[in-house]
This record gives sequence, C-alpha cells and structure tokens, in this order.
Amino acid sequence: MERSRFPEASPPEAASRRLPPLAALLLTALLVGCGGSGEGDALLQDYQRELASALDLPAPEPASPGNIGAFPARDERLFEVSETRDGLLNVYALRECHITSLVAERNNQLGRVAPPSQRWLYELELWRRLHACQHSEIPETLSESHRERLTRLTETKTEQLPRVSWNSLFDSEEWTGSFSRASSPLQPDDAAAVETQLSAIAWLREATLNQFNPQWQHDSSTLENHLKTLRSRPLTAEVLRALMLAEQRLGEANALLEARLSRADTCRGLDAPGTELRARFETQPTTDWLTRLETLAERWLGAVEELLDSHIEPPTAVAEYRRHWLSLADPEAPLPAYRAALETHRHHWRTLAERCP
Repeated sequence: MERSRFPEASPPEAASRRLPPLAALLLTALLVGCGGSGEGDALLQDYQRELASALDLPAPEPASPGNIGAFPARDERLFEVSETRDGLLNVYALRECHITSLVAERNNQLGRVAPPSQRWLYELELWRRLHACQHSEIPETLSESHRERLTRLTETKTEQLPRVSWNSLFDSEEWTGSFSRASSPLQPDDAAAVETQLSAIAWLREATLNQFNPQWQHDSSTLENHLKTLRSRPLTAEVLRALMLAEQRLGEANALLEARLSRADTCRGLDAPGTELRARFETQPTTDWLTRLETLAERWLGAVEELLDSHIEPPTAVAEYRRHWLSLADPEAPLPAYRAALETHRHHWRTLAERCP
C-alpha cells in the first residue's frame, strides 16, 4: 500500500497576487480551513527560511506531502456474523432466561435499523443473560431439547461476541471517520482535542476487554457520549497528516544542513558559530512543536494500537492498513519515519555545532 501523492497545488500566495487584498485574505483562510496545512506548516516554513538565511543558502521550495491511504472498504474490514434464527416457541421455552423481551426488541422495526453500537449492546446483554441462565438452576427445569438449545445458543453467542464487538467499532461512522482523508494536519494548539479523545479510546478498550465480564457495567449513554467525542473530528487522520507534513519539512531542512556540511569550508558564511546557531534554533517555537508532535502522536497512536490489540485478529485489509499507517515500529509508517527525520535533523545540528564551535 503506497502513500498516495496529490499533485502540487498553486500556493495561496500565488493566487493572492491576482486578487484584491480582501479576496486574497478570504481565499487563504478558505484554503487553510478546507484541508490546508495551517499554523503548523507556517511555523515549519518560517523555520526553513530562517535556517536557510543562517546557513547562507537559498530557501527550499516546500513540496506538498501526500495524503494518507484510504481506509479499507466496509466488506474488507468487517467479519461475517451469521444471523441466529429460532422459532418464537423455542425462544419462549427459554423465557426463564429473560431473553424473550430482548429478542423482541431486536426483531422490531427499530431494532433492525439500530446503529452498530446499539447492536453490540444488544448482543452483549443477550450473551450475559444466556451465560447467567446457563450457570443457574434453570437448565435443570428444562426439557432435554430445550436444555441443549440453551447450551447451543450460549456457545454460539460466546463465539460470535468478539466479532460482533469488532464489527460494532469498524462499522461505526464515528470510528471510520477518524481515518478520513478529507482532513487537515493537527495544529500546534490542538493538544486538548487529543486528551479528550484519549478518554474515549480508553473506555472503548475497557469495554472490549470486559465484554465477557458479567460484573462490568455497560451503559448506552456513556458509549454514545464517547462515540460523539470521536465524531467531533478525524483525529487519527489529523495526527498522521501532521506527521507526514513535518517529515516532509524536516527532510527539506535536512537537505539545507547537509548541503552546508558537505562543503569543505563548512563554517564560512554562517551568521553565527555553529553552537550559537544550534542553541538559537533549539529555543524556537517550531522545535517545541516538533517535540510535542512526537509525544502527541506516540500517545494517540499508542492508544489506537492498544484498542486494536484488545480485539481479535483483524481482517487482512485492516492489518495491512494498520502496519502501513498506524505502526509504532514499521520504518515506513508515518510515526517512525517522522522520528527518523527528526533524529537526522538533531544529528546534523550536533555535527554543525561540533565542526563550527
């Protein structure tokens, strides 16, 4: 799965020169609001220009980073779960298990069109009632055929529940929307959004880990509130795109440092000694953002990985997407690639400081 590359668009400044001042301002705001790179890229490009000036080199032409890959299609990311069908008389025979009203609610018109989250709550509650019934004195009061039916139904629902849990997450608009390609990079002032959504991810993971724990309290309103939080913005996509943008800009900045370090007269033409330059650039807001971005991405993608690990092994398409885009270790995934670019940048600064003290 290759990272897609969009054609480079004309920079907002070029379009602005052909428009009256007010129209140019509105155009720039529109571009930033509809997928532009925003404040984070402005910081990175300012950093590049200042670096080029300090190194007495021409500033690079910033290239457009690619977009993230498309999330797997619905039929590629969901498990097949067979519908459990039984006659009304057979369900009624298990009425002491308190499942008749639950099954009736699932089979009515509203139940059949319920969102994935509510279908999961139904399956979870059905399993709990069957499990409790199976481990009570009720089976002794049933005929042999109904006792076997209870055992078979409980085993079926036990086997299906992990796949139903997976499907409820990966069939929900709230979760799939987190990977939307129609998104913008995370901005330096967006840290609070990460904290808010981390709580939602943590609850979903806890819910998955406790799906077979009859003592754990599942609550519809809590579930829906956390899903509403995830729906508020495509945070996974924003984090990935911020990493890819920063990696691109770091690569361009690294090329400047490499060009200077490759010269025989490395230190000639610098506007200050290497140690002073390094200290100056290390205290810039851009450097702070690059460090914070790594920490935010580690926390968010780490939480996503933990959530996925709480589920069963994913379908092939999701496993491939996870490896290519969400991995914390694969060298070509956005976070490790960003770390490598950042470490290279720090290494070049150390080299320049040592060579030109």
